[in-house]
Amino acid sequence: MSQRELPLIAHARGSQINPVNRFTKIHLEPDWEHLEASDELDDWSGPTTEYFWDHTQSIISENNSPDIPFRYSINPYRGCAHGCAYCYARPTHEYFDLGAGLDFESKIFVKSRAADLFRDWMARPTYEPETVAFSGVTDCYQPIERNLKVTRQCLEVARDAGHPVSVITKNRLVTRDADILGEMASRQFARAAISITTLDVALARQLEPRTSSPTGRLRAINELSQAGVPVWVMVAPIIPGLNDHEIPKILQSAKEAGAVGAGCILLRLPLSVEPIFLEWLQRTQGAAAAEKITSRIRATRDGQLNNSQFGSRMRGTGAIAEQIRQTFEVFRKKLGLAVTAPRLSVEHFRRPKPKSGQGWLFEV
Repeated sequence: MSQRELPLIAHARGSQINPVNRFTKIHLEPDWEHLEASDELDDWSGPTTEYFWDHTQSIISENNSPDIPFRYSINPYRGCAHGCAYCYARPTHEYFDLGAGLDFESKIFVKSRAADLFRDWMARPTYEPETVAFSGVTDCYQPIERNLKVTRQCLEVARDAGHPVSVITKNRLVTRDADILGEMASRQFARAAISITTLDVALARQLEPRTSSPTGRLRAINELSQAGVPVWVMVAPIIPGLNDHEIPKILQSAKEAGAVGAGCILLRLPLSVEPIFLEWLQRTQGAAAAEKITSRIRATRDGQLNNSQFGSRMRGTGAIAEQIRQTFEVFRKKLGLAVTAPRLSVEHFRRPKPKSGQGWLFEV
């Protein structure tokens, strides 16, 4: 029995499969036939979420892609319990001999030393400050953050050092830290972005099963704005034939909630994300709709389902991609939403002492 024919459904998960890891020579296929007459699976609802300490020695990722507007980023977690079916970060779990599907959503690595590592990184005598993004890969406000507060600890370190940060999330939990972000924003060294893929609650529950609701994200925009934090809305990803018609309404709702800027990104399906998304599409939208959506995705990717080329991978090509871009631009301009965020201030930066408390022999 193939992975796509599994008779069991993992509830509240974006993926129901674990595509074969491209780095391993041996893989296991589930075999449910021996349990066919058993009641062991009667209450099966999918894998529970497990958390593991990640003892990484570095916390900053450096990016040189011309498509991404930041050089440095922090990802306090590896893997993401939000379970978004389209998540481009899924293949990163394969580096740990895990699957990009259910494993990515249910086996989360926690970088518990993130704040100390961030402080030590800023404390380097030759470091010149520039904006650090939270997060470039997995969401820094996924559910476990409510308890562990790894992201909040990093923000406290940034605030105390006067270091500029930007935050992007699709979880309303970010409003918990409105006190820190508001204080930083009052001195122009913090901003936030909220990702809204759809305003359709039912679709959101299928597509992004463990994220905040669309209404919750709009409330997050409002609450952060009320705290003085400049907030962008990211209409991302735009999936041709599924949510592209919602662009005007999402922008309008975000503007009314207090957003000052907007951006958009076309769906990307790199590596093992493709089979996961296609399985989700067939399972939740039906064969006819899946065929239409897949056809439109191909029309924006030169006949393929993905294009990794710099310059076009975020925007796509062709008539449908151009129509999406023009729709976004028309309504963005009509609503007065900015497209480019102003540079955050570095004038408040004061080099912190490393966690050891040891000062530098020569200050630069």
